[in-house]
Amino acid sequence: MKSKAMKTSAVLVAATMMMSAVLTGCGGSTSAPTTAPTTAPAAAPAAAAGDVSADVQKIMDAGVLKVGCKIDVPKFGLQNTGTGEMEGLEIDLAYHIAGEIFDCTAEEAKADKLVSFQGVTAKTRGPLVDNGEVDLVIATYTITPERKENWNFTTPYYTDAVGLLVLKESGITSIQDLNGKVIGVSQGSTSKEGFLAYCEENGFDVKPEFEEFDGYPSLAAALAAKNIDVFSVDRAILAGYNDDTTIILEDRFAEQEYGVVSKLDNKGLADLADGVVTGLKDSGKMDEMLKEWGIE
Repeated sequence: MKSKAMKTSAVLVAATMMMSAVLTGCGGSTSAPTTAPTTAPAAAPAAAAGDVSADVQKIMDAGVLKVGCKIDVPKFGLQNTGTGEMEGLEIDLAYHIAGEIFDCTAEEAKADKLVSFQGVTAKTRGPLVDNGEVDLVIATYTITPERKENWNFTTPYYTDAVGLLVLKESGITSIQDLNGKVIGVSQGSTSKEGFLAYCEENGFDVKPEFEEFDGYPSLAAALAAKNIDVFSVDRAILAGYNDDTTIILEDRFAEQEYGVVSKLDNKGLADLADGVVTGLKDSGKMDEMLKEWGIE
């Protein structure tokens, strides 16, 4: 009986050792979680295996790219009131940049919600990127030498000029009709400075008044109510507010270029975004995107 008990014990020990080996080979562990972590990023980018800068890695770890965009500029950045979805050229550009970060297509980045959008204005977009609430600003942000001292800008993805939108019934036909008129501009924009410089360069004796507003819809409403005589901003933006009661004057001034903006010390992210923009331009894809959104 003693011999039989010893044999049984030996068999049990051997079985236990074999089971342990199997579990070890499969990565088993008695302390392993029984459920998948609930805080895993939305995507597992292939780029994680390569060398990336700390600022890009931070976005990869978060699983989402935070982008400041316009929500009231048709064709560039607009929140669809019916669906709540963001749409426009700059929204599509954000998905292309996210695709580069997370190693997927722009379509996959959109489907997987790899971009979180936050509405910005000309006044708020700089501070939001500075304090880290957004990683990038893609919001009809004009590149100027002064701004380049404070933020990174990519290669321009669109070139525009400032224009003037007036009511057809106003009788205003050119910039020279604006002496004493009230021109509405957006807070934080360069429209006023561009207008004054253009008049000085061309010798126009025009001295209008300027009134600032916090958004384009409020400017359009002020024009419709005749609280201002002119709505002045980039011509591409004005095109989204032009209807059968208004007209965009032929005058154009302060030609300007739009770039994607990042915090000054986020050099890695700036380089990645610039690579996406130049790639889209070189391939002709950017021209296709402009045509798709009806942007001239």
